[in-house]
Amino acid sequence: MAKQFGIIFACLGIGELLALIPGLDIPGSILGMLLLCLLLERGWVRPQTIAPICKFLISNMAFFFIPPGVALMLYFDLIAAEWLPITMATVVSIMLVLIVTGRLHQYLHRRLRPKRR
Repeated sequence: MAKQFGIIFACLGIGELLALIPGLDIPGSILGMLLLCLLLERGWVRPQTIAPICKFLISNMAFFFIPPGVALMLYFDLIAAEWLPITMATVVSIMLVLIVTGRLHQYLHRRLRPKRR
């Protein structure tokens, strides 16, 4: 289990270090997950190696949302005062993500499917 945590946290640590590069505006956690994805894609890390710890982390994911949820309580007055812009931004961004994802899937499906003769 220590090896599995080590692999995941090493990717996170390297991602955080890469995020310190000036001009790179990508969060370190995203860079770390991209690094882990690259390691899995290239076969340098086998999925079976980290599967048990990933299952554990996913099954306990709700636990990781407790601190941000508690911190959100500090801003209830601000949220109450600005609920309309927050709601509109949320709805618009959800719709944009759905539309862009759908269109990208359609484009890639047409582009990558084998042509029949």
